[in-house]
Amino acid sequence: MKDVTLVIMAAGIGSRFGGGIKQLAPVGPNGEIIMDYSIYDAKEAGFNKVVFVIRKDLEAEFDKVIGSRIKQVIDVEYVFQELDQIPSQYQETFKQRTKPWGTGQAILCCKDVVKEPFLVINADDYYGKEAYQVAYQYLTNQSVDQEKLQLAMVSFVLKNTLSDNGGVTRGICKIDANGYLEDIKETHNIEKGNGCAVVKDNDSVTEIDLEVPVSMNMWALTPEIFEILEREFNTFLANLDKDDLKQEYLLPTIIGSLLDDGVVEVKVLQSHDNWFGVTYKEDKESVVNNIQELIRDGVYPQKLF
Repeated sequence: MKDVTLVIMAAGIGSRFGGGIKQLAPVGPNGEIIMDYSIYDAKEAGFNKVVFVIRKDLEAEFDKVIGSRIKQVIDVEYVFQELDQIPSQYQETFKQRTKPWGTGQAILCCKDVVKEPFLVINADDYYGKEAYQVAYQYLTNQSVDQEKLQLAMVSFVLKNTLSDNGGVTRGICKIDANGYLEDIKETHNIEKGNGCAVVKDNDSVTEIDLEVPVSMNMWALTPEIFEILEREFNTFLANLDKDDLKQEYLLPTIIGSLLDDGVVEVKVLQSHDNWFGVTYKEDKESVVNNIQELIRDGVYPQKLF
């Protein structure tokens, strides 16, 4: 069996979740959190290691809530994403920054730990079993002698990823006839509209087709990506205004730029399972109900581990 790792991005502070750590909110009957179900599905699909990307100050609570349990069933490593993990020449320039650097930096933090093909997910998203199965098949059947770096993304339908409780950020995707990603655009504040999705920007309202494929930050990658991420992060920092304390180094934006430059090819994998997640505190009730329904349907046992 080939080594394949699951990388879980969990360094977010969950500010929109009422100030708590939303990734650690229990949703299952025995106090399970969303990550428990993600790891269960990944392990079942064939993944044999989990890397948690967290903040150092969350380590003790994180290990208490999930890490210590998961270590009993699968290899676990922690990687820490911090604001000062930037090249030394930029340390002074951005010392006032308090916002995390984004998903691109989160993955870059894994470069010394992850040496095998890996799948990236968000900590607070439930992706369903099929997503891990198709990702595992892709990661274990890659051809390495390609001219361009080969990556993959598991896509979801926009209408299945919206919240009833506020706007969300999604990577809107354009896919070619052969199932490869042509373009991805990180789009903020997408809300449910009347028979469509809408983005409100000051006085303007832009409609988006509910059936459009979107990225939920589920990326199938190989270690070759780290060299690219490091180079591009340097470019990002070099071009960033020192007074811009909020712009992030985002994985979908990076991959979109690499597509434009002809550096990578991204196969779009599809999952037919329902996605759900906790963006807002009010989302938690529906997630709990969805988990209960999956248990009743026999998708999961009453107690996972």
